[in-house]
Amino acid sequence: MSIAPKPHSALLIVGHGSTQNPDSSTPYFEHAEEIRSRGLFAEVHCCFWKEEPSMRDAIHLIDSDEVYVVPDFISEGYFTQEVIPRELRLTGPTTVRDGKTFHYCLPVGIHPSMTGLLLARAREVAPDVDPSATTLIITGHGTGLNQNSTKAIRDQVEHILKSGAGYAAVCDAYMEEQPFIAEWDKLSPTPNVVVVPFFISDGLHSYQDIPVLLGIEPDVGPAASQREVFRHNPHHLRDKQLFYSSAIGTELHIADVILDQVHDFDQNHKGA
Repeated sequence: MSIAPKPHSALLIVGHGSTQNPDSSTPYFEHAEEIRSRGLFAEVHCCFWKEEPSMRDAIHLIDSDEVYVVPDFISEGYFTQEVIPRELRLTGPTTVRDGKTFHYCLPVGIHPSMTGLLLARAREVAPDVDPSATTLIITGHGTGLNQNSTKAIRDQVEHILKSGAGYAAVCDAYMEEQPFIAEWDKLSPTPNVVVVPFFISDGLHSYQDIPVLLGIEPDVGPAASQREVFRHNPHHLRDKQLFYSSAIGTELHIADVILDQVHDFDQNHKGA
């Protein structure tokens, strides 16, 4: 879905960032650069919770009077519902402050177009396996702090099951709550298993923690950019053939999902 050019508006992409992992912010800047190259906005910027530029500094980056804010996050939860509105001083879908109008869009991970990206990534990582003999697992962090953190993944599982993609089984699994990704083999009734991490960046979880939980690696290693990672699919583990992909947020087409959320904001709020 394409949007009409907004030559007088800015786009602000908000990410989590990390003080520990040098790869964490890379996808956000790549998504921004892809959108910038299309010439749709007067300016495109990124800001972060855990890195510079910070959310509170973001307003100083922007010249335009109208700003679309898109959380490059997987789910609605603590960060999108509390942290970002607090740091950017947003009071609702549209906030006017300091001479600027901010439109607060929904996070990328809950948009319906994410389903197609997940399926494309699964096919890409295991192009020659028969879906009817394959279990697809969408994995995330999981937390007891906010139920919405797992809702986005459960919703995607539901969409994939209805999509006619033909997988023998599709399920969700988590690092820190049931069903646990460490028990991936018990969740999979098939000889082939494809695991797609539902994270924005190839950070500590997708490149370091989950591989240990899967049994691909014996110990947590350094960040992705610091080693030849474990992309040697398939992995023959626990009497199954396991395919493990990079985080879905590293997909360049996330830029399109960001634009989809801008389009949907205009449809749902500006139209009204």
